[in-house]
Amino acid sequence: MIRGWFVLLACALLAACGEAGAPDAPSPSACTGLADDTMVWIPGGSFTMGEDPRYPEEGPPRRVTVKGFWMDAHEVTNAQFAAFVAATGYVTVAEREPPVLPGAPPEMAQPGSAVFRVPTPDDRTWWRWAVGAQWRDPEGDTAGIAGQERAPVVQVAYEDALAYAKWAGKALPDEAQWEYAARAGAAALPEPVDGKGKAQANYYQGVFPARDLGTDGFTGRAPVGCFSANAWGLHDMIGNVWEWTSTAQPHADDTPMSGVIKGGSFLCAANYCARYRPAARQFQERGLGTDHIGFRLIDTRRPPPQD
Repeated sequence: MIRGWFVLLACALLAACGEAGAPDAPSPSACTGLADDTMVWIPGGSFTMGEDPRYPEEGPPRRVTVKGFWMDAHEVTNAQFAAFVAATGYVTVAEREPPVLPGAPPEMAQPGSAVFRVPTPDDRTWWRWAVGAQWRDPEGDTAGIAGQERAPVVQVAYEDALAYAKWAGKALPDEAQWEYAARAGAAALPEPVDGKGKAQANYYQGVFPARDLGTDGFTGRAPVGCFSANAWGLHDMIGNVWEWTSTAQPHADDTPMSGVIKGGSFLCAANYCARYRPAARQFQERGLGTDHIGFRLIDTRRPPPQD
């Protein structure tokens, strides 16, 4: 737990990049997102998991068979999570008193979470502990989520996603199920742009971490469903926010296992991360939510559709 938090909050330093001569920002997208809670059927089959690995942790490629299942057409939204909290009174990890971490900054003794920040010449870190950051106020700046009911819920730790899944009578997908669904049976792996260079996902355009140019219509989280669905009807399987899976990554030492998150986020750029691909994976401290990690659920008990 301690290691995960400090690695995240004290990640590698980069020199701040200047913005001189940058083009004017494009008009933001008018997309308001999807309001339904549709699930789509993912037919069973086999695929090569970890195909075309670009980072060491993605390989080696291996053949995997997946049984059919239902999957949320989009990431769980703020509105959906609010309904869960209203029905159960659930309190997320970010809202609770954090564990005592010897040597941690004073602010980390207060409820809050990790929030991305653009580095400056005086402070080149990318992440800060934002006191008060939680799902109702992802940046911890009191801006809240009014008008963002259809945006993906974030600042949810793995435990929070499991609690929502139990309430909904569903489950988190494992990594193989998630990757298989993201590929949607395509021979070519999905990319964030089409053949004409048009954005097919919400990702970071520009030089990370200095400035997101927003040519895809967004410079942060997008409402769910603002980009075309894949062949199986799933939106935002790459980009927008990372998504929790039920798969764990053990460590060589005795520290708690990390979770595996998939899909990349609005912070993934060509010059850094570039994990907006089905095969990409990242390890994440399960006890910590951030402002760019969400989730979606599957249902393996619901009968398949009738032909």
